[in-house]
Formats: sequence, C-alpha cells, structure tokens
Amino acid sequence: MIGAAETLTVEGQNLATDNVTVIEGETATISCRVRNNDDSVIQLLNPNRQTIYFKDVRPLKDSRFQLVNFSDNELRVSLSNVSLSDEGRYVCQLYTDPPQEAYADITVLVPPGSPIIESREDVVSEGNETELTCTAIGGKPAAYIRWMKGEEELTGETTVEETYDRMFTVTSRVRFSVTKEDDGMPVDCIIDHPAVKDLLAQRHLEVLYKPEVKIVVTYPEGLTREGDNLDLTCIAEGKPHPHQINWLRVDEDVPPHAVVTGSDLYIENLNKSYNGTYRCVASNAVGEAYVDYILYVHDAPTTIPTPTTNPVNTQDSRAGEGAPQKIDHAVIGGVVAVVMFAILCALIVLGRYFARHKGTYFTHEAKGADDAADADTAIINAEGGHNNTDEKKEYYI
Repeated sequence: MIGAAETLTVEGQNLATDNVTVIEGETATISCRVRNNDDSVIQLLNPNRQTIYFKDVRPLKDSRFQLVNFSDNELRVSLSNVSLSDEGRYVCQLYTDPPQEAYADITVLVPPGSPIIESREDVVSEGNETELTCTAIGGKPAAYIRWMKGEEELTGETTVEETYDRMFTVTSRVRFSVTKEDDGMPVDCIIDHPAVKDLLAQRHLEVLYKPEVKIVVTYPEGLTREGDNLDLTCIAEGKPHPHQINWLRVDEDVPPHAVVTGSDLYIENLNKSYNGTYRCVASNAVGEAYVDYILYVHDAPTTIPTPTTNPVNTQDSRAGEGAPQKIDHAVIGGVVAVVMFAILCALIVLGRYFARHKGTYFTHEAKGADDAADADTAIINAEGGHNNTDEKKEYYI
C-alpha cells in the first residue's frame, strides 16, 4: 500500500519522520521518532498547526486519527479514509530547549475515472484516416495516456487541463490511416497513473474495403484441350459484400455460347479461337477489383485402344484394357509414305518391262543369208528367193 513510508527522511537534531504518499480513501500513517529522549514531550500537529496528539492524548475531535504506538521514542498515528483536503505538511514537535521540529508531507493520489474513448466516425474506408480520442477525468496527478493498435504502439497528442479542485483532466488524440487488415483490430487507450493499474478503454475498428477476387478452375483438371468444357468460378470477398460480379473477355467478345451464371463462367467444346484473357470484376460501395484467367487451348490428344495380341494371357490383356496407346501423326504419315513409295517403284519396274518386250518378232525371210559373202549373194542364196513369197511365214511373239 502506498503511504507506509518513502525513502526521504526529514530530520531535526534529535527528531525524525517520513513523507507519506497515500491513495484517496486509504490510510496514512505518520511516525514521529526520537533518537535519544530525555523525557521530553512529543506531539503531532496538522498543516493548520492544530494539535492532533499530545503524547498519547488526542485533543483534535477527528476520530479518523488513531494512536498506533506511543513510547519514549515514538509517537505513531494513523489517518483513515484520507481525502484530498488532508494533503499538506504535518509537524512532529519535541519539547526540548530549544524545541525541535520534523516535517512529514502527506501527498494524496486520486485515480482518474474510467477513460472514455471516442472515434470521429464509426466506420472508415480503407486508405482513409481516422481519429480516436481518449479522455481521463479527475486524476491527481495528471494521468499519462498510451495508445496501442494490436501490438503496435501509436503516438498521440496530449492536452492537460487542471480543474478548480486541483484535479487534472487529460485528453489524448491519435490519427492514423487504416487498411483492410485493420478491420476488427482492437485499439487500446491505456492509463498510466500511480494510483491505479490496468485501467484502459478499448475500441474495435470497423474498416470497409474493396473486394478481394480469385478465380477457381472447377473443370478441367490439368491442361485445357480442344473439345473440352471449361468451368470457372469467381470468388470475391469484401466489406460490404460485393454486390456485383461480372465476366468479360479482354479486348474481345465472350464466345456467344458461353454461359454466365452469377459468379460462374461455363464454355462448352473449346477450340483455339477461344484463347485469350478472361476477367472477373467484382465491385462494392468502396471500389472494384479484378483478376484475370489466361485461356490457352491445347491440341486434342490422339488415342487408340491397346490391342489384345495374346488371347492366352488374359491377365495381361485385361491390364492393358482402357489404356490407349498414343501414336504420333508423323509416324502414321511416314508409314503411309513408305508403302506408297514401294507401290510406285513396283509400277515403274513393271511398266519398263512391258515396254521393252512390246512388238518383238522373228521371220524366216533371207534364210541362209548368214553364210553369204555380200548382200547380193545373200539375196541369191536366200531360201525361196523372190519367187517364194507365198511361202514366207512370220511368227509374232
């Protein structure tokens, strides 16, 4: 309890006492101590020099003063239910020659009332500045006010006003800009005062902010390919809740058969002409925000079923079931080209063969001419000569 004793001791030649600090409504104790008493009388006087106790007798008619201890070396008196009017300098007096005096100053602390916190506006939009005011009324000494926003300490502007009854009213103002992260954030006005602990007022910020937007691909999983369907969902959160969500295609029109249902965009049977940037725009009273989805349609995969080549091994056949093997278009084209080239080569060879043997024949004219020495002799020796024309035979192959 404040008021037991402070370190400062007021001393006379043979007399000592202590200054006392006490909280209003509590009890203060004043001790007049004599080091070497030669049977001199001790008395205690109030700030008006009225005798409170003379030895162990109380002349003052104030029952709040009570004798705690009296001996040759000490006069100890308590004062209960201390009020601000009890503050002042009390005198311990020892009747010696010359008389000795020691002084005990009683300081009364008055805790301020509960702080009052107010804001310039109840709701503030992100990016704007807000102002809070905290007031501590009726303290003594003047209170010190601190500000905390969550774990962050803020610096305020403080004014102190002294009232007619020696009390102090302290007002502190703090200004700061808010973000969407400040929504729901507690702001504390904390009172530091020697007469009280853990005295504070708290206010939670209410911040309006524009939407936060994201796009979720509901279908398909993985790459988007020709022939697939596309299903996008736009999720928007803000304060207040977004009142409007729109889909658009940047720099182009949305495909005519695209279906927009609330926050969903659905496109059937994709093809590469649908490539582009699709934007979801959400807005509320604070502003608007958007997010983009870039659509790129890939080629449709070419698939064939895996053939069953071994009817005996049914387990292997079933294992390959439903696992189509992908064949590249280039491979198929290459096989077709080789076959066509082989057929063409065969046709060329056959054509040349028939062309070479077409119209070849043998005759028996001039038979025996092989042994003639010259042409005239060959004619003469030819079998049948010119007179045997009826016997000429030709053989065609």
